[in-house]
Amino acid sequence: MHFVRERGGRIVKEDSLQDRVLARLYGSAVGRICLKPLVSPAVSGLLGAFLSSGVSRALIGPFVRSHKIRLEDFEKREFHSYNDFFTRRLAPGARRVCEEPEAFVSPCDSRLSVYKIDDESAFSIKHTGYTVQSLLRSRKLADRFAGGYAWVFRLCVEDYHRYIFVDGGVAAGTVRIPGVLHTVNPVANDKFPIYKENTREYSLLSSDHFGTILQMEVGAMMVGKIQNRHVRGDRVYRGQEKGNFAFGGSTVILMTSQGAVDPDKDILVNSMRGIETKVKLGERVGTSADA
Repeated sequence: MHFVRERGGRIVKEDSLQDRVLARLYGSAVGRICLKPLVSPAVSGLLGAFLSSGVSRALIGPFVRSHKIRLEDFEKREFHSYNDFFTRRLAPGARRVCEEPEAFVSPCDSRLSVYKIDDESAFSIKHTGYTVQSLLRSRKLADRFAGGYAWVFRLCVEDYHRYIFVDGGVAAGTVRIPGVLHTVNPVANDKFPIYKENTREYSLLSSDHFGTILQMEVGAMMVGKIQNRHVRGDRVYRGQEKGNFAFGGSTVILMTSQGAVDPDKDILVNSMRGIETKVKLGERVGTSADA
């Protein structure tokens, strides 16, 4: 069970069947033993192969009804597999990317929490401590974000699973760090440092308005692929699609350096209270500190 807040709206307690099953698995020693095969990339790969097959189309209708997916928000076409449906594209105009130069925007539809990175390049998500060095496996790079913010955008299975560049600029090459695939549900973070154990990819963006931004995509349980499409040295624009996740929940983490971006107050207050904030792709979530 965890809490989520709509922008300017009420707090909602989320306690789905999936949440309860994961709480049982991660909350007991026996459950954590059963998890070992489930978090392996091999198992996710096998499930991914099935979900990319034509047989999996039978799952689309029940999923749409169960999660109340608004199909009118997406391109109208025939889907050849469940993964084809899962990576569907938005219809033109379904999301608006804020173009105000000082606006720092969300890269995806998600539940957002923001954490201050201290002078030692460390931050804490609930009761689990992280260092930027452990996430990136680079002390030199970690030092660049000391005193800044870590922005954790958690995607649920019903969310749109494509993500964008949050500003124009020049993108560096992608670094891949292999690992396991825990769920990114908050219950898992209470037991495992999931963001430094899970498979992840990151790249740097020399942005036009916010200095250097690090964007990391984190795979999760039953996510077979992180599919990034840019190459080193690309000039990109705000709102340009950066990539997508295959089936499952997943996370995008942004890191901004000290004095570059101020999070919107409601998001910062919610995060301090342990409440996630629901945001949409392209929505403003902060402003340039110079604004």
